[in-house]
Amino acid sequence: MANINAGPFTTRPQIEGTFGVVASTHWIGTAVGMGILERGGNAFDAGVATAFVLQVVEPHLCGPGGDVPAMLYDAKAAKPIVVCGQGPAPAGATIAHYRDHLGLDIVPGTGLLPACVPGTFETFMMILRDWGTMRLRDVLEPAIGYARNGYPLVERGSSTIATVAKLFREHWPTSAAIYLPGGKVPEPYALFTNQKHAETYERILHEAESGSGGREAEIERARRAWSQGFVAEAIDAFCRRNAVMDVSGRRHKGVLTAQDLAKWLPTIEEPVHLDYGSYRVLKPNAWTQGPVLLQMLALLKGFDLDTLSPTDPDFVHTWVECAKLAYADREAFYGDPKFAAVPMTTLLSEPYNAERRALVGAHASMEQRPGKIEGYTGRVIVKAAREAAAGAGEPTFAKLNTGHGAGEQTVSSRGEVMGDTVHIDIIDQAGNMFTATPSGGWLQSSPVIPALGWPLGSRGQMFWLEEGLPGSLAPGKRPRSTLSVGMALRDDKPYLVWGTPGGDQQDQWSCQMFLRHASRTSNKPRMNLQQAIDAPAWHIEHFPLSFWPRTARPGVLVVEGRLPKACIKELERRGHKVEVADDWSEGRLSAASQDGVRRRAAANARGMQGYAAGR
Repeated sequence: MANINAGPFTTRPQIEGTFGVVASTHWIGTAVGMGILERGGNAFDAGVATAFVLQVVEPHLCGPGGDVPAMLYDAKAAKPIVVCGQGPAPAGATIAHYRDHLGLDIVPGTGLLPACVPGTFETFMMILRDWGTMRLRDVLEPAIGYARNGYPLVERGSSTIATVAKLFREHWPTSAAIYLPGGKVPEPYALFTNQKHAETYERILHEAESGSGGREAEIERARRAWSQGFVAEAIDAFCRRNAVMDVSGRRHKGVLTAQDLAKWLPTIEEPVHLDYGSYRVLKPNAWTQGPVLLQMLALLKGFDLDTLSPTDPDFVHTWVECAKLAYADREAFYGDPKFAAVPMTTLLSEPYNAERRALVGAHASMEQRPGKIEGYTGRVIVKAAREAAAGAGEPTFAKLNTGHGAGEQTVSSRGEVMGDTVHIDIIDQAGNMFTATPSGGWLQSSPVIPALGWPLGSRGQMFWLEEGLPGSLAPGKRPRSTLSVGMALRDDKPYLVWGTPGGDQQDQWSCQMFLRHASRTSNKPRMNLQQAIDAPAWHIEHFPLSFWPRTARPGVLVVEGRLPKACIKELERRGHKVEVADDWSEGRLSAASQDGVRRRAAANARGMQGYAAGR
């Protein structure tokens, strides 16, 4: 253990330098990103290269068939922007088709039906074209090399394959062909390859380089190969010709078509923000859950948290009760702003939050309490726990996953991380900042398309099959994603990018880290990035899951075992249903910051994968 700046103990030092920093959820991704900076690339080149590599080395956490929100700070333009890489529902994805024709009450969490338009490739091409400096080959070759020549498959990748091995053997043979080499689950840290994945990107690269022109022309040809060429054709054919088993226990064909891919492009958007002390915190809009962090901060501004330790029961209790209120509003009001009116100005306003703040009492609430806003009829749908699917006792992700796969496989009620998402934070010497949370297209969520070497995503499970809700399914609509990224200005200057995998927990852990890092009093120096990441953490499961089977566990608070026993006892006395998880089980945060010429970064030791680098 290292003791940094005489503050709390940390697992490793905070990275410091003046050239540039990279932090991600996998050491190979971080190394590749840092290598791009060393070769003269900027933060955007490095971010794209890192993202492509993470698709290869963490296929249980993200893939080409998934989606991504990104936030960029262009130092020349001095402006933060959001890039929406969340693909929408296909034209054939209607409530009538799913509910009336197929007889479903919720969108399955696996298979082909929950597939939205894959958003990652087009998004990374836009970022590379408009903000990057390198050619396509420079950012794709590392991913191709690892897919073709092999990489050490992390233990959680191996355990995820083991969890769905029976499903692969009996129902998804195209997945078994890649992920069960020789018919067996690969051993942890075995050298693993995916030749077809490599061939797909090699073919895109070949088509991109087959004509004249510079880097922009190459990128445009690569885009056509994806959304109007062989990739879109392979996706279309697989969805039309194959009825595959999903978590409903039945076989269904997909509704995603080549036309859906051809019609979609990522969009550039303004972030929403909240001022908190000397910080302006920025998030994507309500097509993500991102604003829920801003709502938590808006509520917490009314409490004197700076006088409390982050492990004080008053701190944890206040945070938990504010989180319940913010997440109730997420459920009631968030949705794609292109389809649903979202009262974001009201949700972040002081009068509204002063009224909501008054609901925080001395004891834990067991209710779902969305706010009341004139002209809006927000409500929270609470489904009963599906004990038949989960077996005896409380349903957990681990138990639900033993059948046909389930949801994003984020965190069980015991705090067991089963896999979920990846995250990247980069700041270069010029002050450009890149942060992204690529996800979806998990090996466990949909069968591999044999012509491509990877599966589709399953983000459509976040839609409701009920009319009239902000999150109701509709063709062309973006699901209200759990994916989130964060950026903060300090004293009006670009300062921090950070985030974490974790499904519904992403903004919970991100909020806790921000508070630990941003708070400073005369007798309590603020934690540096690594200290803020390493400190004991927790999450609530009070609200409905965003993933199949969409159930809630009112009052449940999962804490790391490192939280002081006296704090846990007091939280239980106040009525929280406390479940104590392993000491190092909550979150996979990473972060990067800049202050003048200084660059700093940190990554999570939990899971033994994330690393930061820089100089």
